[in-house]
Amino acid sequence: MWKKEDAKPEGVSGTTAPPANSASSSSSAPASTPSLSGGLPSSSPAAACISQGIKIKGEVTGSEDLFVDGVVEGKLSLTTNSCLTIGPNGSVKADVIAREVIVRGKIEGKVTGRDRVQLWSTGQVTGEVQTDRLAIEDGAVLRGKVEAGRQTNKTTEIKASAATATGKAADTTPLNSGTAAD
Repeated sequence: MWKKEDAKPEGVSGTTAPPANSASSSSSAPASTPSLSGGLPSSSPAAACISQGIKIKGEVTGSEDLFVDGVVEGKLSLTTNSCLTIGPNGSVKADVIAREVIVRGKIEGKVTGRDRVQLWSTGQVTGEVQTDRLAIEDGAVLRGKVEAGRQTNKTTEIKASAATATGKAADTTPLNSGTAAD
């Protein structure tokens, strides 16, 4: 005869007291279920998943972590502190924007990782990559243009200094040409 006490699911600790009778055994089973989920941090929900058999054409947006092991064509944009992971079976033909992009599959398009882009050994990227930090493992394939480092602050400074230099050059040009004529 099968006994419920003997058939404990894996991962359930043995600290719960054994039930005294069969009536309390049915009421104690739901009590042990919340303890399983209580061990998971509530602030970081599990990543959303586009599994291997799913194909999406269009625009995918969100504010949570996303794991893509299927096919996505179009645009993929994650906001705030989201991490995008392209699984080993994932194939993305899209412009990708996220805080962190981890590539274990294939991406064709512009990849923008605000903080970091990481290519695993099975990862393949064809297109443009923009990020502050870039990590590439041995065996990864990257074809295209790469802009790594804090580009936004530098381009602002370069534009400001170029505008200042242009203004100074315009002011000094007549003076220099007048001096050269003497």
